[in-house]
Amino acid sequence: MNEKNLSALVSLYSVEQVREAEASAVRCGKTSLYGLVEQAASAAFELLQTQSADSQTILVLAGHGNNAADAYVTASLLIKAGRTVYLQASVAHNPTAELLLAIAHFEGVGGKTCPFCIDRIVEAEVIVDGLLGTGAKGELSDELVAIISAVNRSGAWVVSLDVPSGIEPDTGIAKQVAIEASITLTFGGIKQGLLTSQARHFCGKLLLADIGLTPFLPLSEVKKLVSNDLPNIFLPRRRDSHKGDSGKVTVIGGDLGMSGAVRLASESCLRAGAGLVTVISRPEHHAVVCTTRPELMFWGCELVDMEVYLKLGWANVLVIGPGLGTTDWGYNLLKAVDLAEKPSVIDADALNLLCHFPLSNKNWVLTPHPGEAGRLLGVSTEEVEKDRFKAVRTLHQKYGGVIVLKGAGTLIYDGNDCLVAPVGNPGLASGGCGDVLSGIIGALMAQGFSNMQAAYIAVVIHGDAADLAAKDGERGMLASDLMSYIHQLVNEI
Repeated sequence: MNEKNLSALVSLYSVEQVREAEASAVRCGKTSLYGLVEQAASAAFELLQTQSADSQTILVLAGHGNNAADAYVTASLLIKAGRTVYLQASVAHNPTAELLLAIAHFEGVGGKTCPFCIDRIVEAEVIVDGLLGTGAKGELSDELVAIISAVNRSGAWVVSLDVPSGIEPDTGIAKQVAIEASITLTFGGIKQGLLTSQARHFCGKLLLADIGLTPFLPLSEVKKLVSNDLPNIFLPRRRDSHKGDSGKVTVIGGDLGMSGAVRLASESCLRAGAGLVTVISRPEHHAVVCTTRPELMFWGCELVDMEVYLKLGWANVLVIGPGLGTTDWGYNLLKAVDLAEKPSVIDADALNLLCHFPLSNKNWVLTPHPGEAGRLLGVSTEEVEKDRFKAVRTLHQKYGGVIVLKGAGTLIYDGNDCLVAPVGNPGLASGGCGDVLSGIIGALMAQGFSNMQAAYIAVVIHGDAADLAAKDGERGMLASDLMSYIHQLVNEI
């Protein structure tokens, strides 16, 4: 295997970090705030010229801050290039110096500002969204809600400048409404929230315009991770290798009536390259697990006895949680895993049990979805989703190890690096897909990857497998549909 240099990944930033970079660039005399507006507008103009050439008329919507200044200067460039531009805006109270300069520039090339008109917005074919940017605070006004709703009804091709209006750029959460952009052209540095949570729906295609801030941006622990960042992760296996060289995993779960979850996790573990996989489950599930996948070994467990501890001791890695249930049976197995002191993946009902069995362990990977994360933290799912970055850090502080906070734009955090993986598709929102991910993580840990490496590589493989499985559509995609693609991907990356 090859080590992945995380510092080489694309960095993501908070709004404050980008603003500090802007201030630093201005202080050292490299540019001015208006110069940054001009660079942002030039990038937006080039994008519009190349990708909306068939539409002669462009509607520009401008707000009150420097995002509006970007919109006014973009409109000026379009007019000078011979495009027909309608710019709608309301009267700005306490406009910035940059906005006043931009308005003067716009008027100087013959541009005229019109009040917002819902009918014209709904009829538009190309819209430039310069309403809010990164500076929006609090609830949206009724007027803005109506404007944004009209944009989304229009069916227009929409370019959002910096951030889709209505999206919180640090968290990815939408306000009451948000612009559904075709393209989001973000400036200076990619805002961390644009790759996770609700922003994944609203941003459309995300592009970056550098505008000269790169030398002034700080080192960031938050980085983007996709499959292109994982070349040559898996080296060819030695021709004289045997099954023990590829790792031994014990997958624990499947209380009565829940055999499917442990079955899915154990097969994905095999498909991701583990050499040997044993399942510990209720004896009643032997036929379900082994008849359909005879390559799996099975140990029926009624009580946690010495035989169970031997199976735990045999393994290099333990995966516990899929279908585990929350009765004493599952609770005792979780305690046994803790006593075994092996590298572990904790998922599903094992996480729900952990809420009442608080432990911290540097040698495990926790894989909660937002609901499980809320239970682990004693807060609501909504509170977790309000700030996924805060939630993943708090989970690590409380429980240790590597945290994989699943969802749209999964976060992987080990206390040092926070990776955002905007992978996969809504087809993964179905039963069993999380169990499949746990099996992949366990397999990679057993093959010698560090817990952090195993977590982030598995997230990408899982997401890419879902995209391949969804070639016939996301709706109705099954967790078991991922298996052949997992096998394919661990031999391609």
